[in-house]
Amino acid sequence: MAQNVLEFMRIAARTAPKAAGQDFVEIKLLENEELDDLADEMRRYGEESGKKDFDRDGECVRESEAVFLASLEEPQAVGLDCGACGNSKCSDLRKEEGPEFKGPNCAWRLLDLGIALGSAVKTASMLNVDNRVMYRVGVVAREMDLIEGDIVVGVPLSVKGKNIYFDR
Repeated sequence: MAQNVLEFMRIAARTAPKAAGQDFVEIKLLENEELDDLADEMRRYGEESGKKDFDRDGECVRESEAVFLASLEEPQAVGLDCGACGNSKCSDLRKEEGPEFKGPNCAWRLLDLGIALGSAVKTASMLNVDNRVMYRVGVVAREMDLIEGDIVVGVPLSVKGKNIYFDR
């Protein structure tokens, strides 16, 4: 896959609007043997946790040319005291390590991550690169310490005659 596509995706995610102009989104790109390692760990995680489709999505990663990872690294609450996170005040937000991610997180920071991901996948699509946002990729990438963050999302990328992420 052309490095230009990955760089354009990184730019799109980095420059996406963020609440209060504060950026807690981290980005990492995986290629080559990193994909096989991630795919192997996804299969293992699915088998050990008993959760379905980690093996299926792992095979999609293995067949991909690259994986775009995005995370929220130590995101601070925006300070609106809006209650969207379930607390009346931002100062009451207390994070705990969950089974796969750390939370709760400020809803506005989660939106920041979503907008950054949307901008990145839109950019890939405009360049005719097939992609799919995958929760399972993020779970295992975080477990493997491939990227830091309270929550991680992965986007495998493929350039083939048929989109490998659908009709699986």
